[in-house]
Amino acid sequence: MTDLPPIPIILDCDPGHDDAVAMLLAWGSPRIDLLAITTVGGNQTLAKVTRNAQSVAAVGGITTPIAAGAVRPLVRPVVVADGVHGETGLDGPALPPPSQPLDARHAVDVIIQTVAARPGEVTIVATGPLTNLALAVRQAPELAHTVKEVVVMGGAIGVGNWSPAAEFNIVVDPEAAQIVFTAGWQVTMAGLDVTHSALATPDVVRRIGDIGTRPAAFVCEALAFFAETYKRTQGFDAPPVHDPVAVAYVIDRALLQVLQAPIDVETQGRLTTGMTVVDRRLPAPVDCRTFAATGVDVPRFWDLVVDALQRIGEPKHT
Repeated sequence: MTDLPPIPIILDCDPGHDDAVAMLLAWGSPRIDLLAITTVGGNQTLAKVTRNAQSVAAVGGITTPIAAGAVRPLVRPVVVADGVHGETGLDGPALPPPSQPLDARHAVDVIIQTVAARPGEVTIVATGPLTNLALAVRQAPELAHTVKEVVVMGGAIGVGNWSPAAEFNIVVDPEAAQIVFTAGWQVTMAGLDVTHSALATPDVVRRIGDIGTRPAAFVCEALAFFAETYKRTQGFDAPPVHDPVAVAYVIDRALLQVLQAPIDVETQGRLTTGMTVVDRRLPAPVDCRTFAATGVDVPRFWDLVVDALQRIGEPKHT
């Protein structure tokens, strides 16, 4: 697998404990060419998650450009997940000061320009609310034809987490999500149906701790805090580490089982706003370009994360 050329991606995120792991996975994997990191308000305010992205970059030696994006949802008020991610959005580990300045461009411009420079090649991995992507494809509709694909950590075929019907990243900005899922580009939804299986069990944490590097220690510290809040707020004995599943799927397509099906997003429901509605009634139309993950190889996933963390600090594979 490592003999194949790396896959160019943009990581659009809202760090966030699991986003931090996604960043380090994308940077450490020899199968990924991390072209840009863009941030969006979500787990915490835009200023906080952007600073977190810079701090994670400092921990991992990440030199990829980082650009800040949408400060709020398209039409709705700001909502943050401080009950899960804390006051900083990445409580627990010590957050070092940034080692590089932010890119002066808005994240939406970075997305548009990066894809335009490599049409048909770039995958966008989105692990936060989808505001930046919605703004980008509305500003530059050609993105729907020039992006290779979009992989979203968000949504669910079944039960939500922020509400009975909706997952956090989608319900924070359902109008943006509706735009993204219906824009006509290829979208794969890695939702709660698979990410709730990607648990950072004590054995997993030990494997990461045994790597013995600062980035690995940082991840262990982050997961310790994450475990405590997930236990308190959602009853998990070990925390699900959602966001790196989307990155891992780009690295290894055999990681997820996916179902081709039309997907839309509810924006008007009194009880179901933010629900990702996956139409499984009939075989998908031939031209359907949306996919929903239904199963995940959990050991394979953690092997990818551990391998990437072991590589950080070594020369990047190009």
